[in-house]
Amino acid sequence: MLVGPYSGIHLKTLVLVAVLFVVAESISTIVVSHGKMGMSPSSAVSLAAVVLVGPVGAAAVGFASCLTIRRQNLVKRLFNGAQFALAGYAAGHAYLLCGGSVGPLAREDFPAVIAPYLVAVLTHTAVNSALVGALMWTLGGQRPQGRRPVNWRPLAAVELSSIGYQMLGLAIAAVWGGVGVIAPLMVLLPLFIARWTFAQQAAEARAHEATLATLCQAVETKDHYTRGHCMRVAEASAMIARELGMPAERVQKIRYAGMLHDIGKLGVPTKVLQKQGRLTDEEYAVIKLHPTRGYEIVREISFLDEALDGIRHHHEKLDGTGYPMGLVGMEIPESARIISVADVFDCLTSTRSYKKAWPVDEAIAELRNCAGTQFDPRMVEALVRAVAREGWSTPDVAEPPGGSYTVPEQGSPADDRAAARGGDAPAEAVTGGRE
Repeated sequence: MLVGPYSGIHLKTLVLVAVLFVVAESISTIVVSHGKMGMSPSSAVSLAAVVLVGPVGAAAVGFASCLTIRRQNLVKRLFNGAQFALAGYAAGHAYLLCGGSVGPLAREDFPAVIAPYLVAVLTHTAVNSALVGALMWTLGGQRPQGRRPVNWRPLAAVELSSIGYQMLGLAIAAVWGGVGVIAPLMVLLPLFIARWTFAQQAAEARAHEATLATLCQAVETKDHYTRGHCMRVAEASAMIARELGMPAERVQKIRYAGMLHDIGKLGVPTKVLQKQGRLTDEEYAVIKLHPTRGYEIVREISFLDEALDGIRHHHEKLDGTGYPMGLVGMEIPESARIISVADVFDCLTSTRSYKKAWPVDEAIAELRNCAGTQFDPRMVEALVRAVAREGWSTPDVAEPPGGSYTVPEQGSPADDRAAARGGDAPAEAVTGGRE
């Protein structure tokens, strides 16, 4: 900041923009789950400062983040202030180097000012991303764990979303000369309203998530062998759906299906679920009813939508030997074909009291071996690509009370794996019937 330049800085404008920046920075919009990251309309004001008061003024406005009206300790305030100051200062110099002029914009400044402003936006985003990324790396939040690669998606999502706010800074600078301090209100007020609507939708989504998590816990309380299984299937299902390029709303519905795919076990007697040894034909028939019972339990929950098909048909097989309806090939809903692969993959890679977890590469080989007969090959390969990129964390060893059971005898199978394929899925490669 000592280097300058100081030309074009109007003190009154600087103070007003700094106050608006503090107000905007005090209103964050959480865009990443668990509230670990957020964005706010302040980036629009920061970029408007680049145009209105130049690089030094933008740095001063950015450092005003230290005064934000939020619960933050001194270290966070200083980091955020320095981060915004550096990003604003760099963006301001990029703006000047590309021919941008400092001060309120007039009609004759357009369209020449657009290109320098876009360069300033990209510079601001790059510097901000580098600083936040370095912080996350230093704190250990984004260091690779074993073979699992670094996940930069949360940071990328925040920065890409923030670019939309930053583009509004040009509109603020354009109308500042005519209406002064009212300019940000004219531009940002609709944004605040949209933000409030978004917050309401996010709160509703969190309520949905909490409701479904409670149902998952109810299932896991009854069947100890599935502890954590539902949430892992939900995650694997979402990974497949994202890999297939599905929109975020549909990915969420399929994730819901993964969470609730075993909800029908609430209708299965506990003595059957926790029985030691081999099931009778009658007991196995009861187990096979759980997809239909699960559908009946949750079919009145309107927001589940496509998830209902995934719950009802996740034990169907492409060759028609699955249940409850014996659907063949593409008759099986897409969501169910996804859940089927995710369900078996988690079973294979989980350690249970009656079997050891398979290594991920062996589990993938087994899924591929069953592709085309039991699983949709497209879903299997989508999971393989997603796991290769994002990794997969195997669950801790669980030793629940009770014993393991197997499906009824079906002739004299050559080995346990053959028996497993005659039952629910190859996931039961050791005992056949446990999911």
